[in-house]
Amino acid sequence: MAKSGGRAGRRSDGDATREKIVEAAIDTLCSEGFAGTSARSIAAKGEFNQALVFYHFGSVNDVLMAALTHVGRIRMTDYTATVGRVETLPDLVSAARSIFDEDLDRGYVKVLSELISGASTYPELGPRILDEIKPWISFTEQSISRVISGTPFESVVPAPDIAFGIVALYLGIELLTQLSGDRASVDSLFAAVDRFARLFGSISPVPPRTSKGEDQK
Repeated sequence: MAKSGGRAGRRSDGDATREKIVEAAIDTLCSEGFAGTSARSIAAKGEFNQALVFYHFGSVNDVLMAALTHVGRIRMTDYTATVGRVETLPDLVSAARSIFDEDLDRGYVKVLSELISGASTYPELGPRILDEIKPWISFTEQSISRVISGTPFESVVPAPDIAFGIVALYLGIELLTQLSGDRASVDSLFAAVDRFARLFGSISPVPPRTSKGEDQK
């Protein structure tokens, strides 16, 4: 029994170490960028021996992908909680703005954008990064489909295409905002989108067709 507990303890210690490495990798990506992120800089940020990076993950790129997976898991939980309560287009825009601000403040999307830039040097990262983005696109598609269900837009709005465009636009806006350091344009954009959403939301659903016999009743 004692040995079993010891093994469990060692596994727990290993998990804690891996988590510490991942968190240090996230902090390093946000502060130093992809080019400045190495086993040495990650270890310095987390205050541990750099050999642990290779022991637990094998390579720096693998720990960076683990960092992206970790961020994606956290954000998906938050997205689900925030967007799950949304029932109208204006509410969806408001939720998207809240999510954008939090992602920008915490540097979550910067982790992704830095890895995307790193893929130009390490092309093998490209497919792995795309696999991490796909759940975000699917989630966006499901949210759009749910909000426009029962409205005149349900049959004409290509939810998959719109979802892809929104995620691409979201990442692009985040990058430009980081470069400029000014959110005024973002405020203006979300205000414009909110006006359109309220305009579309004011259009009532198409009433169901009735049979000729029902019309005569």
